[in-house]
Amino acid sequence: MTALLAATAELVEVPSESFSEAPLVAHIEERLRRLRHLEVTRVGDNLVARTDRGRARRLILAGHTDTVPANGNAGARIEGDVLWGVGSADMKGGLAVMLQSAALHEDSPIDLTYVFYAREEVASAHSGLGELIEARPDLLAGDLALLGEPTDGALEAGCQGSIRAEVTFSGTRAHTARAWMGRNAIHRLGGLLSALDVHEPRRAVIQGCEFREALQAVGITGGVSGNVVPDAATLTIAHRFAPDTTLEGAEATLREFLAPWLEDGDGITIVDRAPAAHPSLDEPLLATLIERHRLEVRSKLGWTDVARFAALGVAAANFGPGDPTLAHTAEEHVTAASLERVWQVIDDVVRHGI
Repeated sequence: MTALLAATAELVEVPSESFSEAPLVAHIEERLRRLRHLEVTRVGDNLVARTDRGRARRLILAGHTDTVPANGNAGARIEGDVLWGVGSADMKGGLAVMLQSAALHEDSPIDLTYVFYAREEVASAHSGLGELIEARPDLLAGDLALLGEPTDGALEAGCQGSIRAEVTFSGTRAHTARAWMGRNAIHRLGGLLSALDVHEPRRAVIQGCEFREALQAVGITGGVSGNVVPDAATLTIAHRFAPDTTLEGAEATLREFLAPWLEDGDGITIVDRAPAAHPSLDEPLLATLIERHRLEVRSKLGWTDVARFAALGVAAANFGPGDPTLAHTAEEHVTAASLERVWQVIDDVVRHGI
């Protein structure tokens, strides 16, 4: 068994479902405070450990400590060179790499920041990284942030933005025995649903990465009773947009798409919005590690916390061990080979810089 696989198993053995990360945070804090070359700061259930040697560049390694609820896979199980268990890929393997770097890299041509934050797997309003940004943004200053989300050693650049909107259609209530006296708000959704079904989402290529946008109905509510023509119905729409579009631009595009189907009395409520992040492949540290290790580079089609770092002016990318398609499943696992692939890249860039 490799040291990294054993270290990941140790972290998996400490349950850390969202809002219950405190035991794992205490475990990590104890380990970090033993390292005299690091300055450790705790904000709530978030930890930041930093070197301060006055180097010209600073690399941030960041990862969330929480997991989704276990699905018959609580605890760690090792079979050969494979570790099974909730959080093994998403993302305690990434945390193990961070902790090994913190312990072994006492000196480096670049300064280092390690960020362990809580509550990533729940609504963004609860984000521990958001809490850090609000309370101590100074701790998150840097040139490049690598988030240890599972990518199996590939580099996932940037991320798409996201808007979720509730579109409410009005109608006129009536008894279904006299339906002609009313107007069915649910029926009014038909035209918009058909338009969404045939909509061709935009594709954008940015720094060689293709981002595929999406416009999808993801929820529908309506109805009063089995014998009443409904006078209101709400359709929830999710819009994923590429990094060459601002939040304001994406919202304007969404409203323009919806406009032909809306009348007086209808409404649009934006219930969630998050900006996109550019790939930033020209950032010197990032370009160096891609070239040295001939990393596979692909776009991040979902949203991740790289967008929060980008908003702070810090280039960011996703890079960690584990198969992302296994995250949140009962079959979640991470291999020793995946851990070692990521470690070799991190070890190289920390030891040698640019």
